[in-house]
Amino acid sequence: MQESVLDHLKTWFQYEKDAHSKTIASLTSVPKEKRDRKEFQKAKSLFAHIVGARWLWLKRMGVLENIPADLFPDNINANELSPMADETHKAWDNYFSSLDQKELERVFEYKSTEGIWYSNEVEEILIQLFGHSWYHRGQIAQLVRNLDETPAETDFVYWTRKEIPSKD
Repeated sequence: MQESVLDHLKTWFQYEKDAHSKTIASLTSVPKEKRDRKEFQKAKSLFAHIVGARWLWLKRMGVLENIPADLFPDNINANELSPMADETHKAWDNYFSSLDQKELERVFEYKSTEGIWYSNEVEEILIQLFGHSWYHRGQIAQLVRNLDETPAETDFVYWTRKEIPSKD
């Protein structure tokens, strides 16, 4: 059976939650003696940026009125990342539970952080959010690698592939 765009987006969101969890695990596994390094600080900030952007889009799309005041915290503790992500994922789970084709096609207007007004379809923004997360998770992986640590494997193919018996 062929999946719809809506089905794909819902699947991608489930994948994103798992990828975020793995990314947080890679950050919290960085040894304490390396946590003052600029690479670690940048990696935490990038993850907080991913979460903040997700809150911001829920507000821009008119889904939520009240979102966290500090969307892009600089000096966040690594142990705060998981609760922060969990709260955001709950809000998005709620949104995705009622997402339908009509909502995907809905055009909405919003003001950018630069003060310019734009309009987009919801589907376009959901796709943007996935690309945004992939991009920044790649940056985080490189920063973790620069700390001589092992980054999380968050490629979509690792999440979807199924092992089959050897064909040799």
